[in-house]
Amino acid sequence: MSEDSKLKDAVLAELAWEPSVTAAHIGVTAKDGIISLSGRVQRFAEKHAAQAAALRVKGVKGVAEEIEVKLPVDVIRGDDDIARAAVDRIAWDSTLPKDAVKVTVQDGWVTLTGEVGWHFEHDAAAKDVRHLWGVVGVSNQITLKPRVNAFDLKNDIQAALHRSWFEPAGIKVAADGGTVTLSGHVKSWSERELAGATAWAAPGAVKVENHLTIA
Repeated sequence: MSEDSKLKDAVLAELAWEPSVTAAHIGVTAKDGIISLSGRVQRFAEKHAAQAAALRVKGVKGVAEEIEVKLPVDVIRGDDDIARAAVDRIAWDSTLPKDAVKVTVQDGWVTLTGEVGWHFEHDAAAKDVRHLWGVVGVSNQITLKPRVNAFDLKNDIQAALHRSWFEPAGIKVAADGGTVTLSGHVKSWSERELAGATAWAAPGAVKVENHLTIA
């Protein structure tokens, strides 16, 4: 069996293992470590979960995701319904600053704008609307407020990486103002994601360019 076939089987098994995904609705192909996902699901959250599941598999270097979101025939949600639900959901999220996030919806595609102080708030807003009926995609254009002192940004991130569970020797960190660039290599996608999250958690980081490759 070829390496691509083994990787495809592993991704199919992971999709079947993920309880929030109906694996029978999703097609998988593999080539040179890149996984392509296709098919049709009823919720954007399931589409997102399928991509996350594929990225968890050892050997996966990237995912090309072409899954379509198609509502059940008995569920009707107009853009105004989705926008209202999204605004209400964000308003109830205690981790987000009041009135910081704005919502627009077109053909089921939700666009988030505004400004927050931390990257976890940026991600929380997208997570809030991802699970709503009728959402077919989310464009998160929320920006981060620049912080005054980013002098020790590089050293802070390097120290945090060395507290992680994986060995970060292959990672190089560069900082220019509030922009952080990660380069080098890691052993898995989960290590790449953790390194990016670590950089985003640093006070002063307003942008993270994650160029880490999986070796």
